Formats: sequence, structure tokens, C-alpha cells
Amino acid sequence: MKKLVVAAFLLASGAAGASAADMGAVPYRPAPMIAATYDWSGFYWGGNGGWGSSRNCWDVVTPAGTFIFAEGCHNATGGTAGGQLGFRTQSYAWVFGLEAQGNWLGLRGSKVSNTFFLAVPGDITNRSRIDAFGLFTGQIGYAWGDTLFYVKGGLAVTTARYNDIVTATGLIAATASDTRAGGVVGAGLEYGFFPGWSVAVEYDHLFMGSRNLAFSSLGIIPGLPPASSTVVIDRIRQDLDLVTVRVNYTFGGPAIAKY
Repeated sequence: MKKLVVAAFLLASGAAGASAADMGAVPYRPAPMIAATYDWSGFYWGGNGGWGSSRNCWDVVTPAGTFIFAEGCHNATGGTAGGQLGFRTQSYAWVFGLEAQGNWLGLRGSKVSNTFFLAVPGDITNRSRIDAFGLFTGQIGYAWGDTLFYVKGGLAVTTARYNDIVTATGLIAATASDTRAGGVVGAGLEYGFFPGWSVAVEYDHLFMGSRNLAFSSLGIIPGLPPASSTVVIDRIRQDLDLVTVRVNYTFGGPAIAKY
């Protein structure tokens, strides 16, 4: 019996040793590859350029603001160029930010008035010229690595000049200027093409509301009051549509390591 137990023990020990020998050394397995994804966090600055259109509707009103008659609407179109400065922070795929933007505008447009001021209908042409805008906005976006889709909204400011022009001669009869505040909403798609560098296409709509503006005579048109006298008060409604291409450089951290 003892001989049988010893034989079984030796047999089991030999099998275990053979199994360990068969296994040999544990094979080397390299660590999984680490993929780098774009980091949208940090301060950034950049430039932009594109195209814009402004819708301007003119109504003659009394000094108290009571509507008298509509002169008509026209579009002012042209180019835009400027710069932006902002900050973003990223939490997983969500990106949050604040931005300030300032742009020169070259929007010009005019339309013959539906009424008359000198003698006959159509003798005055209304002309709008929007020269600049500024935006102060918050952003929220969603990133797929180096691609970011975002929406934005906030405060908008525009500066503009309006002229009443004698249709037959092109002489400016009266003028008014305006700086107004309104709101903006927009959306953009941005692509990081190199660490820190990105390019975007953005659309913005500016809601600038209505303002009552007193047009002052330049004193050069016979039949109108002398210079600096108020000729007419117009309520001008304004909004803008802008499409721009933007290039940004972000002073952020390194790419985020992702398994």
C-alpha cells in the first residue's frame, strides 16, 4: 500500500513538472498603442474673413415715434474681415468657451424711397452702410477628436451710417449714424489640422432690432433746412447674416492620451 502511494505521488510530481516545462517562459505582450486625440482646451486667437448681408427697413415716424409711412427695405452686402480671441475648456467630448470678436464690414446697399421729400415720388434714395461689428459670445460644442461642432450666442454691436441721397444727382441731402446693440446666434464646424492650429467655417445671425434716427441736413440741397437741422426721423430695422472662414491658434496643453 505504501509503495502504491509513493508511486502515485511520484507520477503526479512528474506530470506537474512536465506541464511547467512545456509552458516555458510567459510570452511578451506589448502594451496597447496609445492614440493621441486633439485637445481643444486653452486660450486661442485668430483671424477671419468672409461675406455678409444686412436687411434694412426704413419707416418715417413722428418725433414721438408714431408710424407715418414705409419707405421700403433693401439689402446691404459686402465683405468682412477681423479677428477673435477666446478661451475653451474640454470635459470628455464636451467643449465650453467664451469669445470676443471684432470685424470690419463693407456692407453697402440702397433703394429708391417709396415716398418723396423734395418734389416728386422717388426723388430720394435711401442708402445703408454698415462699417463694423463686435461679438461677445458663449460657446458649447461637441468634439470628435480633431473635429468640433459648436453653437454660440450672446451680445452683438454694430456701427452704421445712413444717407438720404438725391436720386437724380447723387448728392447727399441728409445723414445719420448709429451704434446699436443686439443679439447673435451662430454655429460652426472646426477642424484641427495640426497641434494647436484649426480652421473653421461659421454662420452667424445678428438681431439688431429697430432704432429711431434723426437725419440731419447737410445744407447743400435747395428746399431743405440748413445744415444740422433735422429733416426727417426714420425708424430703421436691421439684421445681419454672416458667413466666415476662421483660422485659430490655441495655446493649450499637449494632445490627450487615449487608449
